[in-house]
Amino acid sequence: MEPCPRVIATAAALQLIDELRRRHGPVLFHQSGGCCDGSSPMCYPVGDFIVGDRDIRLGTIGGAEFFISGPQFAYWQHTQLIIDVVPGRGGMFSLDNGSDRRFLTRSRLYTEEEQGRLAAVRSFVDSRGT
Repeated sequence: MEPCPRVIATAAALQLIDELRRRHGPVLFHQSGGCCDGSSPMCYPVGDFIVGDRDIRLGTIGGAEFFISGPQFAYWQHTQLIIDVVPGRGGMFSLDNGSDRRFLTRSRLYTEEEQGRLAAVRSFVDSRGT
């Protein structure tokens, strides 16, 4: 039985990810839940954002790794994150800024059956094998 993904993306999000990858090369996402806009994941070129020791790797969307801060994961661990795109301006440092579209995180609770199929997550440090 396949594990239930912790993060997925809509067709619109996958299209924008593809556009950003063509312009900027490999990208990654980080969901911080910070003070500015906790519902907007930030998209960065790989190497321009330092993933922290307490960040959790949830999976990949459109070939891009998706990380969430440890404290934010504690709140959202029972939900599947659905990355979508809506009209608007992205975060100041996020690659979607200037595209007149921005990434948006939606979520839904897992069913009991899905909870039994959730893949284990590890902190970024653990996933590197250190």
